[in-house]
Amino acid sequence: MTKVIMHGCNGRMGHVIADIVSADKDVEMVAGIDAFGDSNYEFPVFKSLEECNVECDVIIDFSNASAVDNLLDFCEKNNVPVVLCTTGLSEEQLEHVNNVSKNVAVLKSANMSVGINVLLKILKEAAPTLAAAGFDIEIVEKHHNQKLDSPSGTALALAEDINDSIGGDYEFVYDRSSRREKRPQKEIGISAVRGGTIVGDHDVIFAGLDEVVTFSHRAYSRSVFGKGAVEAAKFLAGKPAGLYDMSSVVK
Repeated sequence: MTKVIMHGCNGRMGHVIADIVSADKDVEMVAGIDAFGDSNYEFPVFKSLEECNVECDVIIDFSNASAVDNLLDFCEKNNVPVVLCTTGLSEEQLEHVNNVSKNVAVLKSANMSVGINVLLKILKEAAPTLAAAGFDIEIVEKHHNQKLDSPSGTALALAEDINDSIGGDYEFVYDRSSRREKRPQKEIGISAVRGGTIVGDHDVIFAGLDEVVTFSHRAYSRSVFGKGAVEAAKFLAGKPAGLYDMSSVVK
């Protein structure tokens, strides 16, 4: 039985994960952390990690970027593995993640969905062939109007994996309004749409001469991310120090 503490338990994903865990006989939610206090859960909720006196095997984090540094320090100090799902981290925070992972197990993924992580694997195989054939590469991501970061961490992960697979010398472009010129070949355009209650849509478009190949992923509920996070937590519990991602979970 994997014992989990949910960091950010009163957020949307916190409630989703709590429901998923309650139906999984192999994992137990032993406590929650949220600055806004209790939310009628069956497990205790603390306003901070420092107040929490409950032991666990792993922490799942779906909070916000401002809370991540304290979380990482806590996990390192107490040798608690963490599944880090919060996006929009700064370069300094990403370096913090790398440093902490030298002393404790950290699983960080831009997207916890199994489908997205399978898509990442497929793109690594397809992109070199399509890029070599002269196809232009564009990524369009769509999310709800409450999402704070843009572009999404998933869109950036898709772009980075594609770029790595085709030589690493493509430029990421987020806005073309300030220039008037033809599109360079070695460019990956990344566009963000924010509106309504869109859970998460990602289209990777390879546009060539007289043909277009599009790889798409649609998330219809947040449960796809929650299920992935719970599987990641079960995988990470007891693992040695290191930086892991969902490719370790999805075989």
